[in-house]
Amino acid sequence: MDNNIITPITLRKKILEMIYKARVSHIGAAFSVVDILYVLYFKVANINKENIKSISRDKIILSKGHASAALYTTLCYKNLLPMEYLDSYCVNGGKLPCHIDKDVAPCLDASTGSLGHGLGIACGLALASKNDKLNNHIFVILGDGECNEGSVWEAIMFAVSKNLSNLTIIVDKNNLQAMGYNNDIIKQDNLLKQFESFGCFAISVNGHNLEEIENALNIKKDKPVVIIANTIKGKGVSFMENRLEWHYKSPSKEQYEQAMEELEKQENSHA
Repeated sequence: MDNNIITPITLRKKILEMIYKARVSHIGAAFSVVDILYVLYFKVANINKENIKSISRDKIILSKGHASAALYTTLCYKNLLPMEYLDSYCVNGGKLPCHIDKDVAPCLDASTGSLGHGLGIACGLALASKNDKLNNHIFVILGDGECNEGSVWEAIMFAVSKNLSNLTIIVDKNNLQAMGYNNDIIKQDNLLKQFESFGCFAISVNGHNLEEIENALNIKKDKPVVIIANTIKGKGVSFMENRLEWHYKSPSKEQYEQAMEELEKQENSHA
């Protein structure tokens, strides 16, 4: 597949189609992380069909596993999963479950969905690579609501104490979690400073600006790197953006048609 014609809007359109067909939720979380996954798989990470089973390739963990539709779609357009798998996303007998199961294919680096575990797994992979003197990099994407989990901060302390310079943590900061706005539940005004205080190098970027994301992902330091990617839940569809209910809802026929029309207009304007 020609990578030049694939854009984040391409991925959003397919995600919308999948979620509408399956009548499932989490489209808001999938849309906020699409640009990050796009840049990782198509611009930065050393992952391709030829090296997918190699222990020395880069690894990517989507710890916010409820946004699996975004990961599966990216993997299919990268030719790492069969495109027909997307037709059976989250349906009985289908190949792709809502929460990520790494046993589905070797391109899935961790089973995720129960929040707070992805970073710990990433730390283990990074430490193993360092001990084995592998020249690869481990990337892990967390949700900002997920950063309320104590296990995240235990893993950060481990990463810093083990000097995991081959680890990059991306926080998809869309400011919403399952039950409301993050700052109404646990304050996150100083998330970047919190990571810095634990000993990481931290940077804040526009999580929908492809160039900013790519530049940040290419940063290498002698310590773990944390990227606070400021995103919008439901990005790309006007009535979904920054709305809590799109953590749970699936679009009606009318909403599907309106959303697809909006995405196609964006696609045409960038053609």
